[in-house]
Amino acid sequence: MAARTDTRPAALALAGDIVCVVVFCAIGRRSHAEGLTLDGLAETAWPFLSGTLIGWVLSRGWRAPTAIAPTGVTVWLATVVVGMLLRKASSQGVAASFIIVASVVTALLLLSWRGLAVLARKRNG
Repeated sequence: MAARTDTRPAALALAGDIVCVVVFCAIGRRSHAEGLTLDGLAETAWPFLSGTLIGWVLSRGWRAPTAIAPTGVTVWLATVVVGMLLRKASSQGVAASFIIVASVVTALLLLSWRGLAVLARKRNG
């Protein structure tokens, strides 16, 4: 019988990334007085969440879900690049200032929790 792999760390990390992207989108909608309806949040978040999932696949995030590199950096870049491409394709805004803000905020959200996880592991291990 093959040994069973614990998928909880990867599932929790993916959930953490999803929460970070949804928080980013909710903050953006709120700051632009667009309202926080479920439909509105879904409309704003789907391009970025698509990028997040693509980043997970490209980085094989399940192998090292809390690693800043390559997982975190790949997920972050895919979230921004794919998110912006999908926003452009669906006639949503992609102004240069938005790309900069989205890049900085998603980097902070997607990479900082991984940095804290690395520090916690070093402290406990």
